[in-house]
Amino acid sequence: EVQLVESGGGLVQAGGSLRLSCAASELTADVHVIGWFRQAPGKEREGVSCISLSDGSTNYADSVKGRFTISRDNAKNTIYLQMNSLKPEDTAVYYCGAATVPIVTIIGLNEGVYDYWGQGTQVTVSS
Repeated sequence: EVQLVESGGGLVQAGGSLRLSCAASELTADVHVIGWFRQAPGKEREGVSCISLSDGSTNYADSVKGRFTISRDNAKNTIYLQMNSLKPEDTAVYYCGAATVPIVTIIGLNEGVYDYWGQGTQVTVSS
């Protein structure tokens, strides 16, 4: 079982930046993709970004392209989400998930392919 812990959320003004971290208990060969998702009040959870642990390929939702960057630190078993130029509409609880099926990142924004989830971290962007 993979345990995921998110951190780094907080309150920031529009235009500001935050870096979220997703620390995994372990990232064995069974974990193929780590994804970041978010859920705003009254809305469904949506995919934000994902990264392949095998080849480093990434995918982003159109709403965050050019503003968010996903990266990994294999030595620390940690995946990061650098969020720049934040907007009030980015306000949500952000979750990371781990997929143990050999998916490609092109479908990595679909929450249905993920097996494990963290508890989430709140990001609030004020206008």
